[in-house]
Amino acid sequence: MERLVGRKAPDFNIATALGDGSGFDRVSLSDYKGKWLVLFFYPLDFTFVCPTEITGYSKKFDAFKELDAEILGVSIDSEHSHKAWINGDLGKLNFPLGSDLTKKLSSDLGILIEDEGIALRGLFIIDPEGVVRYSVVHDLNVGRSVDETLRVLKALQTGGLCPVDWEEGDALL
Repeated sequence: MERLVGRKAPDFNIATALGDGSGFDRVSLSDYKGKWLVLFFYPLDFTFVCPTEITGYSKKFDAFKELDAEILGVSIDSEHSHKAWINGDLGKLNFPLGSDLTKKLSSDLGILIEDEGIALRGLFIIDPEGVVRYSVVHDLNVGRSVDETLRVLKALQTGGLCPVDWEEGDALL
């Protein structure tokens, strides 16, 4: 597989369920031009680990907004499944959930488990010019850290050299 970090993110145009559960929309990579994008994939709606991550990102939405970053959660489920979940057990979110029903985007990003037809837990931070600056992929059973995503986003935004365990306010190298 070809590396993603440092290269243009694959273009996409996908259907979404609005985070407030009121309806549907479509988003494309170009909609995020000029902003940072935290794009994360989760395996399936109505599962166990996924809602902990999704609601975790929603709770910290304002912290991402302050950093001029948008959030987009995606799975291979339809936008209709997303809407039903938002209006049911998952609850309202501060960002949309995208549908990769064709599995093209998860395939383009190298996170599709083809024989299962689902995506791994892939997370990508894309800069305002559409370049992938960070990528991490987890096994299906392991959730991500929202705080670590925020830390990395802040580090990337410094434009400097950030040593191990760098936190906002620490010296750059």
